[in-house]
This record gives sequence, structure tokens and C-alpha cells, in this order.
Amino acid sequence: MTRRIAQLISIALMAIIVAGCSTAPSRFYSLASTSTADGTPPTTAAVMVGPVTIPAAVDQPEFVMQVAPNRVEVNEFNRWVSPLSDSIARAVAGDLVVLLGTPEVANSQLANFAPDYRVTIDVQRFDSIQGQAAVVEAVWTVRKTAGGEIRSGRTVAREAVQGQGFDALAAAHSQAIAKMSGDIAAAIRAEAEQKS
Repeated sequence: MTRRIAQLISIALMAIIVAGCSTAPSRFYSLASTSTADGTPPTTAAVMVGPVTIPAAVDQPEFVMQVAPNRVEVNEFNRWVSPLSDSIARAVAGDLVVLLGTPEVANSQLANFAPDYRVTIDVQRFDSIQGQAAVVEAVWTVRKTAGGEIRSGRTVAREAVQGQGFDALAAAHSQAIAKMSGDIAAAIRAEAEQKS
């Protein structure tokens, strides 16, 4: 009888251990276009966004959290739904549609799409500080396809996070990217006005 009880206890302990080892479900986040129209007249320019490069340290599906000046933690259960370079290009393209007032903005090569401007973005910092801030620092260029004139700029955006969750952190990154999109839109408008 004691052997039977020992077996039952052993099975019960194994079941508890297996239940305790189950992992939390992963949550997936995306960047959003958050720009609002600023009242400037719409432009007729067609714009291609991309390529976008990002630092290798954050080029992964998981959120990389800055926890100290020289230390990060990778959060296995909170992830970006698509590669950050794609998400940033998509968010910038969506912002430019609103800011420039034109639907002629794409973030991937399309058949029969001849852009007037090509935007390239080199993200140099993409810091996530939970409950505090999202930091995006990028160098970008706007190249006119006819003639090859280039305007370039640097955007440094630090957005406060409105809460402790990862939803708030993703939203803050979207706001930081919207600031960069505003700088890019201003450069496109300045180039278009100079040529008119």
C-alpha cells in the first residue's frame, strides 16, 4: 500500500511541476501611424519609404528593454508582430499619407509606381525604457528621383510612456516615429517648393 501511495504522490508532484513549467502566452505589438493633418495644402508627390535599417541589438522580435546605461533585458513574452524595419517603414508611410495629403505613398516596391521621392532611414537608437520613455534617433534622407537632389536630416525623439505596460511603450514609439515623419514631410515639402 505504501508503494502505491508513493507512486500517486510522485505522479501528483510531476503534474504540479509540469503545470508550473507552462509558459505565459506571448503578446504581440505593432507600430501605428499617429500623425494628424496640420492644415497645409496637400501635395501631389509620390513617395517611396525604405529601406529602413535598425541597430542589430534591437533587430529581433522581442522587446529589448534598456534597464541600465550599459545593460538591456530581452522580454521573451512581449514581441513585435513584424520586423522593426518593416514596421517603421509602414508607420512612416502611413504618417506621410496624412502629413502630405496624398495617397501616393508606399513602403515596398510596387509595379507601375514611379515615386518622385525616395526616403531612406537609418535608425541609430531605438530604446525602450518601460514606464518611462521610448527613444528613437535616426538619420534620414529624401532623394528626388529626377535629378537626384538629396536632403538629409536627423531626428531625435524621446516620448514619455503613459503607463507601465507594453501597449503604452509601443504607443510611445509610434509617437516618436510620427515626429520623425513630420521632419521628413517638411523636407519633402521644402524640396517641392524649391523646384516650383
